[in-house]
Amino acid sequence: MATEILMPELGESVHEGTVTRWLKDIGDAVKEDEPVVEIMTDKVNTELQAPASGILVKILVPEGENVQVFQPLGLIGSESEAVDGGAPPVSQTPSAQPKTALETPAPAASPAPAMKAGNGRKFYTPVVRSIASRQGISEAELSNIQGSGEGGRVTKRDVEAFIASRGKVQHVESKPAAQPISAGPDQEVFVLTGMRKAIAEAMVKAHQIPSVSTICEVDCSRMVAFRTANKQSFQEMYGVKMTYTPFFVKAATEALLEVPQVNSAVMDDGRVIQNRGVHMGIAVALGDGSQGLIVPVLRDCHKKTVIEIAKALDELVLKARESRLVLDDLQGATFSITNPGTYGALFGTPMIPPHQGGILGTYAIKDTPVAMDGMIAIRPIMHLVLSYDHRIIDGMVAGRFLKSVRERLESFDFFR
Repeated sequence: MATEILMPELGESVHEGTVTRWLKDIGDAVKEDEPVVEIMTDKVNTELQAPASGILVKILVPEGENVQVFQPLGLIGSESEAVDGGAPPVSQTPSAQPKTALETPAPAASPAPAMKAGNGRKFYTPVVRSIASRQGISEAELSNIQGSGEGGRVTKRDVEAFIASRGKVQHVESKPAAQPISAGPDQEVFVLTGMRKAIAEAMVKAHQIPSVSTICEVDCSRMVAFRTANKQSFQEMYGVKMTYTPFFVKAATEALLEVPQVNSAVMDDGRVIQNRGVHMGIAVALGDGSQGLIVPVLRDCHKKTVIEIAKALDELVLKARESRLVLDDLQGATFSITNPGTYGALFGTPMIPPHQGGILGTYAIKDTPVAMDGMIAIRPIMHLVLSYDHRIIDGMVAGRFLKSVRERLESFDFFR
């Protein structure tokens, strides 16, 4: 039986992609784990590997067309299946019954083989299961959907029709019909697509986290003086510009190791993951910022020096702005940093990325009058803002973390 090449879930909030290029033609031999098709999404471009060895017997989604997560892209089978045009895929045909058995209605006393999985429950394809999960469709509701596919199989179209009909029944009396929106003479109406749609979905999910923000001020005198004196020699010696971000990353990393509760996260099933390593998500604005925001991951920060962090960060930001990020660059962050201070922002409350316990916002460094030893002095002051998941992090813990970050930045002992 043929094996489906399924569109995987390429990161948080990515629900579809575009087939940019098939690396194999129909009839070509493929080996398991060999790249077979290129996929482009709003966040990453990647090659998908063959799930099995055999012959590419059918291409279901041609180049240039969109594909949903868990939707089949093509079929891999044997040489005989290539001649026959492809056998039913294994994920859609759990029983080895001949086709005639699928087309003949089963007696009332025994269920149709093609409709049952090995445990006796009805079989549904991954895309149907995914839609049902997102829409809150129960197993009982699924079993009542009349399938239009082969052997009575429930298809994506069947589920979408059920959702549409269910919505009408539930809301016909309580919700008035949506009025069409028309643009005025100085307006434009459009729908969220691509990167903006992905960001919107991620922010809705982030909004569900019960977060609190705590703020502190940092005297950046030593850090500013060091950068002013060494930024040119640093670039000549190490080949990257000296920015403040590597110092923020290093200070936050050491603080996370000191206060590990902030390096934790609540998972979807309610369990808490405590991370020993620090993999820092770095918010990067694409282009001039109008193209959206992406959060690639700077891995193993707990093993890196400030110089190593600066080099890795420079490479990661360049990949993001040139759209060269791969899937691994976007997954596995344990904590995040966002730096709106680059654009002059003085203060804000960042939103926590899903599956993380907190995010640190670093804001503009501004000359500010401060009271010191009974006198007024001018110092470069920055606001640090920590947004954290209050289910696992209390105010005292958040305060300890911010104090640790502040002391490291103010003492500026990174090169000693």
